[in-house]
Amino acid sequence: MAELLSFFFSNGFLLLISFIVGLFLLDFVKSRKNGSQFPPGPRGVPFLGNILQVDFRNPAVTFNQLGKEFGDVFSLQYFWKKTVVLNGFEVVKEALINRPEDIADRPQFPIYEKIGLAGDTKGVLFAGYGNSWKEQRRFTLTTLRNFGMGKKSLEERVTEEAQCLCSAFRSQKDQFNPHFLINNAVSNVICSIAFGDRFDYDDAKFQRLLRLFEAALKAEFGLLAQILNEVPVLVNVPWLVDRVLQPEYELMAMLKEIVSEHQKTWNPNYIRDFIDAYLVEMEKAKGDNASSFNEGNLLITTYDLFGAGTETTSTTLRWGLLYMILYPDVQFKVQEEIDQVIGRERKPTMGDVLQMPYTNAVIHEVQRCGDIVPLAVHMAYREVEIKGYNIPKGTTVLINLSSVLKDQQIWEKPFQFYPKHFLDENGKFVKREAFMPFSAGRRACLGEQLARMELFLFFTTLLQQFTFEIPSDQPRPREEPVYALTLSPQPYNIRAITRG
Repeated sequence: MAELLSFFFSNGFLLLISFIVGLFLLDFVKSRKNGSQFPPGPRGVPFLGNILQVDFRNPAVTFNQLGKEFGDVFSLQYFWKKTVVLNGFEVVKEALINRPEDIADRPQFPIYEKIGLAGDTKGVLFAGYGNSWKEQRRFTLTTLRNFGMGKKSLEERVTEEAQCLCSAFRSQKDQFNPHFLINNAVSNVICSIAFGDRFDYDDAKFQRLLRLFEAALKAEFGLLAQILNEVPVLVNVPWLVDRVLQPEYELMAMLKEIVSEHQKTWNPNYIRDFIDAYLVEMEKAKGDNASSFNEGNLLITTYDLFGAGTETTSTTLRWGLLYMILYPDVQFKVQEEIDQVIGRERKPTMGDVLQMPYTNAVIHEVQRCGDIVPLAVHMAYREVEIKGYNIPKGTTVLINLSSVLKDQQIWEKPFQFYPKHFLDENGKFVKREAFMPFSAGRRACLGEQLARMELFLFFTTLLQQFTFEIPSDQPRPREEPVYALTLSPQPYNIRAITRG
């Protein structure tokens, strides 16, 4: 028995040593394979690489710090996978605008295969750069336009929802947190396009949908989710992946129910919304094995549309109100311009934008300073050279959009809320090339036009009808963000005082 135990432990020890040596060799082979033209980066530890050196509470901050040491193009290693980070306007411009197709691909996210995001069934946001992605993106853009994006009909819908939001604000007693009220209003716009109808703000199903979506974002962009994506074998541990994906499972179940209800009442001669339009394409594609229009993509693309149309715009508006209570002089100037151009009675329209340079500048500065989507995840579609460094095909490329929006070589006061960034010496609005809150290139946000409309109409309507203040019994809100894919404000309360 003693001999058997001795053999087991000695061989177990040998196996452990062999495993560790294997990891060192794998790291060495990977480094040699990347070659001398691969971007430099910080030294990592065997197996883990640099994952412990990244602050996942806001990775862009870590990337900004590393960029000062290793340059605007540098590499990181997450376990045994190399990743390249691009920092600063000039580098990002070269990659996204001058070489848009070269890094237009997407890496794989193994955890999402558990919710059906596999093969060609990846919708738009997570799909690789290929025919399926092009087909789904083209259809989504066309359908958004058909349902009014950029047209008066959708503008009126947003204006009506803005009035509903104002009514909800008036119903609040004294002070309140505007978070979920803003979410309700913004999400209702995309819900009316995707699902065919808006929801009452107290609708239980609607509230559950929004809260599950928020919980999913927090769970899926933390350290555990990162580890599961980088070490796919761990995805097979049910309790581990369920810890990340439980909100996603419930959210998908709700969307499946909505799609199922549409299928039961679908009439190809009466298209009510995005789901109905997609069902038409599925009917056309029957028997075509090359088509990407199927039930899986219907579900995922609808989810993409709902998520993209809810999160970023509502978060931007929350930043907008925060900056208004922190900088009351800016709020006063916005209201002054609203009173001059629109007045107190007429509802704002998109035609007012050109006559309101200061308000337009403030909205752009909210997007820049709020830095809503700090990172964009790409993958090299083909081997590409950027700033003299070779990035092999299939390499994950992280675009640090935060470093563009706060590039010290571009912006006068990059880390301050300063609306004059978008005004010339005569007070006229100025477009800035480094303004990339929607990213750029092939993977630019497909709902950018809708988002711009919503931001202007919601913001001006709120500032037309209310003056916002910090409640007297509350401390000054903090400007440090909370990271969960997007950067959102810390929770804060406001007072909404109706303007006479």
